[in-house]
Amino acid sequence: MGLLAADLNDAEIIVVDNEKTLYREPGFALLRDDGLVVGRAAYTSASLDPRRIQNRFWSQLRTEPLPDKRFHHLSAADLVSRQLEHIWQQVAKPGDQLAIAVPPYMSHENLGLLLGIASELDIPIVAMVDAAVCATRRHYEHAVPVHIDISLHSSSLTRLMQEGQVQVDKTEVIDDSGLLLLQQNWLKVIAEGFVQQSRFDPLHTAETEQELQIKMPEWLNEAGTSETVTVELEYRGTRHQAEIESFELVAAAGPVYQSIVSSLRALFRAEETPAIQLSGRAARMPGLADTLKTRVGGEVFLLDEGATARGLMQRCKPDQKGGALTLSRHMPWDQAPVIVESQDAGGSGAQPTHLLFGHNAYSLQGRPLVLGSQVASDERWLDLQQEMPGMSRRHCVVGMDNGQLVISDFSRYGTFLNGHRIEGSAVLQTGDLIRIGTPGFEFRLISAEEHGG
Repeated sequence: MGLLAADLNDAEIIVVDNEKTLYREPGFALLRDDGLVVGRAAYTSASLDPRRIQNRFWSQLRTEPLPDKRFHHLSAADLVSRQLEHIWQQVAKPGDQLAIAVPPYMSHENLGLLLGIASELDIPIVAMVDAAVCATRRHYEHAVPVHIDISLHSSSLTRLMQEGQVQVDKTEVIDDSGLLLLQQNWLKVIAEGFVQQSRFDPLHTAETEQELQIKMPEWLNEAGTSETVTVELEYRGTRHQAEIESFELVAAAGPVYQSIVSSLRALFRAEETPAIQLSGRAARMPGLADTLKTRVGGEVFLLDEGATARGLMQRCKPDQKGGALTLSRHMPWDQAPVIVESQDAGGSGAQPTHLLFGHNAYSLQGRPLVLGSQVASDERWLDLQQEMPGMSRRHCVVGMDNGQLVISDFSRYGTFLNGHRIEGSAVLQTGDLIRIGTPGFEFRLISAEEHGG
């Protein structure tokens, strides 16, 4: 009898034991004429037969029939059951038990259904722990950690508390910002490189498009360490080659990275030092770590492949009570702490000089600027001259603090930075958009250059 640990992120479901990785395949399913295929075997046919592919069943786990007519006799639960059975057949020995690291996109309803599926398959699940907690094995002293992971269709950010152990504080799931969207963007860049440099279009046939998908992880790893990446494909006996600038791949990922940056900046208060922890999947994304370091600040920590599953394996205490399992959102550390040097949390973004509201720009030099619905005689106010639902009398204040421009929220309703509600305060950068009220007043942070002469 042994314990296995599984990280159920559908970008790469990973199962480990005490010694090695036993399984590492994506959450894909292919409905062929001769039956249902899952995992890597399905992924390697995704471009060859895209209409028969499903890849949302882990993140949308339910029992309703799938909308695709080819899969209408199946539900997401059926596909999860098939892949879970496939996994267990490959990794388990008689008497083995399973602990699972639960990704943020899985709800309590999803987990209840998963436990039912596992019970039908005679897979004994003995622990369920939040994936970000599993991955975080050390105390980040003098800092606030946020764990970042990427799945097939979303990115997730988990702010963690450190009161004697690691525990979940707040989690945000950013939809439409996952690995598949990134791969589509990178595919276009690589294909364009082939067309321009060798007049060969790898997207012209499904076979070469699939080959691009299969080789992409290797090229992305190279892009993380080199300024250029050499990409090669062979088609009908002819080898085609192109040189891709790594910065082109980073630029193609820009919209997804910007969504992560915007959400992440709102999670940190102005006085906090960020400790940004990237899962092995997120750490492989070219330019992501540098983007977060530049735009958010603090320190960035890169985890190894499979760190989430291994972190669960080493610290898991199976539930032996025989009662209903619950999702654990806390765990003790088991590795030495790391000291994070205190520093500005604002990154290297430009320092705003004015707040733009309508056609007027208000200087941010000198006394703080108060935004709200009621003017006070002893403070500097921006008079909005009309009421707005969801706006407090003294809603928020913008002013300098320790060399940074900071917005502090004093409202009952929340202050929003680039669409995300801030946690009490946040550091501001040029280009930021502040919103207060519903539907709200919007204010843009700008920098006005002063020229002499």
